[in-house]
Amino acid sequence: MTKDDLSQMPDMEMDEFRLFDGRQSATAASVQRGVCRLLAQMGYAPVTELTLATGRRVDILALGPKGEIIVIEIKSSLTDYKTDSKWEEYLDFCDRFYFAVPPEFPREVIPEETGLIIADRYGAEILREGPVTTLAPARRKKLTLHAARVSARRVYRFLEQE
Repeated sequence: MTKDDLSQMPDMEMDEFRLFDGRQSATAASVQRGVCRLLAQMGYAPVTELTLATGRRVDILALGPKGEIIVIEIKSSLTDYKTDSKWEEYLDFCDRFYFAVPPEFPREVIPEETGLIIADRYGAEILREGPVTTLAPARRKKLTLHAARVSARRVYRFLEQE
């Protein structure tokens, strides 16, 4: 991605976020809820279903208390994991990357070089930290502003419901 691509972040007007939009399985929604609870307890601000400049949408992007950015990719089943290889495209958009899976997921298939979170609807636990790869300052600023604007827009739309 070039510097010019950073200006192509999707407009908040186009953000079609809904709490449950039908794209997620019940298992994925439960994992998402548990992971977001954990992140909030850790002082992170999670943003779900956030579209990146590439057009890809991360399951969860979380902003940390020191400005760090983590991305969590939810895999609800082994089939989901095996049929989706786009996760490597997310590595350029975070300081640390994790997979989040339900407790019954076969953990041995998750690459050792990634973080691993086990979650259900009530909470989550980090079983393995992913390596830290520090983002460039310009990308961090762009992603942080993008996540903040999308989040604020979602809150506004929630408050303005008729």
